[in-house]
Amino acid sequence: MRKEFIFILSLLLILVQSCKKNGPELQPGQSSFLDLDSMRSRGKLIAVTDFNSTNYFIYKGEPMGYHYELLKQFAEYLNLNLEIIAENNANKAIKMLNKGEADLIAFDMAINSSRKKEIQFAEPLSQTRQVIVQRKPARWNQMTVDQIDKILVRNQLELAGKTVYVEAGASSGDCLRHLEHEIGDTIHIIEVPFETETLISMVAKGEIDYVVCDENIAQVNSGYFPLIDVSTPVSFSQYQAWAVRRENSEQLISSLNNWITTYKQTTSYRLLYAKYFRNDRSNLIYKSDYYSLGTGKVSPWDKTIKSMSDSLNWDWRLLASLIYQESRFDPDVISWAGACGLMQVLPETGKVMGIDVLSSPENNLKAGMHYLNYLQHFFSDKIQDSTERVKFVLAAYNAGPGNIIDAMKLAGKNGKNPNLWDNVSVWLMKKTEPRYYNDPVVEFGYCRGYESVNFVSQVLERYSEYKTIIPDR
Repeated sequence: MRKEFIFILSLLLILVQSCKKNGPELQPGQSSFLDLDSMRSRGKLIAVTDFNSTNYFIYKGEPMGYHYELLKQFAEYLNLNLEIIAENNANKAIKMLNKGEADLIAFDMAINSSRKKEIQFAEPLSQTRQVIVQRKPARWNQMTVDQIDKILVRNQLELAGKTVYVEAGASSGDCLRHLEHEIGDTIHIIEVPFETETLISMVAKGEIDYVVCDENIAQVNSGYFPLIDVSTPVSFSQYQAWAVRRENSEQLISSLNNWITTYKQTTSYRLLYAKYFRNDRSNLIYKSDYYSLGTGKVSPWDKTIKSMSDSLNWDWRLLASLIYQESRFDPDVISWAGACGLMQVLPETGKVMGIDVLSSPENNLKAGMHYLNYLQHFFSDKIQDSTERVKFVLAAYNAGPGNIIDAMKLAGKNGKNPNLWDNVSVWLMKKTEPRYYNDPVVEFGYCRGYESVNFVSQVLERYSEYKTIIPDR
């Protein structure tokens, strides 16, 4: 530890204040038509899910949601990493699936005969029906139930001649077209490229009169908007399920069905469902400044993070993910080793830079950025590819550059390309073993390399999730 600390201090004395403008471009990969064995070779499951206040969102920097947590559980069951594509339009999701851009659709798809021709449904996760979302009358809280019912639409026949909005691609549109045929009259159905919760908020504000959507989403949103009524059904209950491709998915659908059947019987599943569909705290999350779907914010420090990320030429969301990993945006946290603040900088390291890292969150961020700039410069000549370089920078931020150089030397000595993180990470993890940390090429000895490898993986995974929901500026 002393040797590593001296090494870092000596390098920080020549800290470079600005770095080359070669920021990372981390692009999601596309899959071919793969079944489970091939996904395991690839190492990840690619899933499409929808983003809203129950299924997938980010709150105070942390990805959350009912389908998000189910996906994490399923990917863990398969022993695969997870890549998420956020898409609310079901028709677009189906196209992604059938073009091989994703392996799984993981949101509430209503099971019907037309969709069965395009995709293969898994075991149902839930059932719901379509309901009308409409605004309660003025002074509704002073009226009887009968008085309210006389004003609101309570019979499907009363939709004749009405203008009803639905989310484009949702099963609500099909439901209304079927209803229109059944009642023998016109319903003015307007499909718009807005997600359902936006439409519900427009009803609450009086901007539109009627929306039809899944009852479970409507009920959750009735907690956010007391002025809306969601009591009138317009369909029978339907099963809802995840889906895979019809072809070349035998292994995946078998594993998925086995997992769903087992997991739905657990207490863990019941608690998860209650967390998102029967939790009064959801209203506080929805109205928070750090509910990212509504505000685009992840922390109180977003403005500073955006400004500072420019010096690295990093996407600010990558820097935000790093800071969340270090401190969960808590400026007062202190680690067992004495590292403190948002970016977990040692006070001694701050002194070398001439910065009191305990004096303010802004100074702590400044010190962390100085160190990241130094690491960018340190690896710029060694790792030419900017996407690879960011992984080395993140690892060095966690473990120190000396340990990363050791792992690079071990990789090279054993015939592996030392400029690829996938190779170097293997040898960094081996630095817990005496035969490797005592190797003649190793200068900095023992290292809990698995912690740094997990650090890099978690920061980049969260960054990928931030990109799906949070605007780049």
